[in-house]
Amino acid sequence: MSDWLVLVLAMLGACAVVVAVTVVRNRAASDDDDPSETPDVIEYMTMWIGVVYAIVLGLAIAGVWEARSAAQDHVQAEAQALHEISERVRVYPPDVRDGIRADVNAYVGHVVHTEWKTMAEDQRLTDTGTQLLARVRRDVTDYQPKTDFEAQAYQPLLDQVAAADQARSARADATGATMPGVVWFGLVFGAVITVGMIFALQIRRTTRELVLGGLFSATIAFMLFLIWVFDAPYSRGMDATAQPFLDLFPNIKG
Repeated sequence: MSDWLVLVLAMLGACAVVVAVTVVRNRAASDDDDPSETPDVIEYMTMWIGVVYAIVLGLAIAGVWEARSAAQDHVQAEAQALHEISERVRVYPPDVRDGIRADVNAYVGHVVHTEWKTMAEDQRLTDTGTQLLARVRRDVTDYQPKTDFEAQAYQPLLDQVAAADQARSARADATGATMPGVVWFGLVFGAVITVGMIFALQIRRTTRELVLGGLFSATIAFMLFLIWVFDAPYSRGMDATAQPFLDLFPNIKG
C-alpha cells in the first residue's frame, strides 16, 4: 500500500470517527440536554491538553526531521569521501590507480543497486558492501609509495578511506526507526485523548462544528503520518536518497 494512500485513509478515518460519534451522541442525547452548558474546568483542561500535545508533536517532528537530515548527510559524506579517493589516486601508477577506481565503482554500484533496497526492506546493510569497502581499504593501505609525490598523497587517501568507513557505520546506525515504541504509544494515546476532548465540549451536529472537528482530527492524523514517514530515514516515502552517489559517480546508473 502506498504511503500516501495510508495518509489519505488515516485522515478520512479520523474525520469519519469524529462525525460518526458526534451524530450518534446527539441522537442518543436526552431532550433536556443543553450542549451550551460546558463546565469551565473542562474548557481549561481541554486547552492545556491541546497545548501540551501540540508541544509533544512539535518536538517529535523536529526530532525525526533532524534524524532524516543527518541520514542524508551520512550518505553525502560517504559519497564525497569515495569520490576523493577516486580523484586523488591519479598520482599513482596506472595499474594501481585503475584497480582502486574499479573497486570504488564496484562498491558504489552495489550500494546504489543492491544495498539501498536491503536498507529499505530489512533496515540493515549487506555483508557484500562491507567486503567491497574492505577491498578498497586494502587497495589503498597495501600500496607502498614509490615517490615523494605518491607518499604525500598516501596519508590523505587513508583519511578518506576512514571517513567513508565512518560514514557507512553512521548510515548503518540510521537504517532503523528512530522513535522508541514508548514514544509512539504516547503520541497515539495523546491523539486519542486530544480528539476525545472534542466530545467533552459537547460538539453538536451543525455543519460548522462537524467540519472543524473533522479538520482538527485530520490534522493530527497528518502530523502522526509525517512522524511515521520520517521515523525510518531510508525506508519510507520521504526517505533519504542515494542521489549523492549518482551525482559524484555519474557512470553508475541509478
